[in-house]
Amino acid sequence: SLRIASDSPRFLKMETKNDPRGDHHIRKGSPGTAPGTEPYIYQGKKETELSEYDVVLVGCGLSGAVIARRFADEQKKKCLIVEKRNHIGGNCYDYIDDDTGILMNMYGAHLFHTNSKRVFDFIQKHGQWVRWEHQVVGLIDGQICPIPPNITTVNMLCKAQIKNVKEMDEWLAKNQVKYAEIKNGEEMAKSRVGPVLYEKIFKHYTYKQWKKYPQELDKSVLARIPCRNNFDTRYFGDKYQVLPKKGYTEFFAGLLDHPLIDIHLNTDFFKLKKNIPAGTLIIYTGPVDSYFASQGYQSLEYRSINFHIDRYKNFGFYQPNSVVNYPGKEVPFTRIVEYKHFLNQQCPHTVIVKETTTDKGDPYYPVLNERNMTLFKKYKKLSDAEKDVHFVGRLANYKYFNMDQAILNALEYFDEHFEGKKSLKKEKYDFVSDSV
Repeated sequence: SLRIASDSPRFLKMETKNDPRGDHHIRKGSPGTAPGTEPYIYQGKKETELSEYDVVLVGCGLSGAVIARRFADEQKKKCLIVEKRNHIGGNCYDYIDDDTGILMNMYGAHLFHTNSKRVFDFIQKHGQWVRWEHQVVGLIDGQICPIPPNITTVNMLCKAQIKNVKEMDEWLAKNQVKYAEIKNGEEMAKSRVGPVLYEKIFKHYTYKQWKKYPQELDKSVLARIPCRNNFDTRYFGDKYQVLPKKGYTEFFAGLLDHPLIDIHLNTDFFKLKKNIPAGTLIIYTGPVDSYFASQGYQSLEYRSINFHIDRYKNFGFYQPNSVVNYPGKEVPFTRIVEYKHFLNQQCPHTVIVKETTTDKGDPYYPVLNERNMTLFKKYKKLSDAEKDVHFVGRLANYKYFNMDQAILNALEYFDEHFEGKKSLKKEKYDFVSDSV
């Protein structure tokens, strides 16, 4: 149960202070972090000239870090990573909260899962990982229900008495809406889970996430919503489900620990760009519309997240699970994350983070509607024509990648473009977001 009633003012309270990313209290000396806001050489020497680098990589998230490591390891190329934020790790960045000692993410909870042995082998080379099977519950109709919906969820919300897989399959077949042609996200969702679960779990949650109802979104956005036909309470079904034993930032520090990789934080690539010698290879992992801002095209739409952080001293646990979703329209936030559940952290205090989405702020989720997909084609044409610049990753390609997808995409991009392995058969993967 919840420690604080869901209709109380304290429960509904949300604060962001002056930073939409939240009121973060980062412990002094945290790894992977610049001490201030000025340009900072996290790794490398100040006297190294730009002309000494073989490769300049823009962005220190998964795509940039993976490709830099391969260039350094396999081709002995000198790499410079420039990152506009004050830390390594991109949106995976985590830190120790100075008030409570709890390890928490700055940009929302990240759960690593994959079916790719290649990806799993890669991450194990650069850090220690522990098995972690993530579960999510939602507060729906005053009940704590498993999400994704499974037999228990259907029994709770639909007053059913389903006992096994056969009966669940029959229930789904009876309730799924059949369409001659699925045209939008609402029709896609109803074709997968039926109208009742759509209304209770997906309709209003989607609006809170995207500021658009499913009928306003492309069908692909709702095409991969999971629904279990059994009692499985896990959020993911992947073979490999893990968390980094010491956090994502420590994993990135290990991945980037190489004498041929330099890292400059609080550094604006666009101010640096004019000084990069012609012919230097550039790997750009930032927003593609920012790179071509001078072309006069409109900006691509993204949804961002505001994080509302509350700390409770000598409180025990705030909620029964690491993540509790709020699919209804009764509250403005999409979920509450209580970080000390992850890795079974022992602490008398707790930190919770309420999340709301917004059109402003750091780009998280591309808004896949007709307007943006048409506009991206224009940017794609420009990026394909850009000499000596490779556009890699989710922001550069206006796609949402899970962490394993970002790693696999970077590995396969390197194979194809820098090793000439164009005949390699690329792995396929199913999508279930690892950040919700």
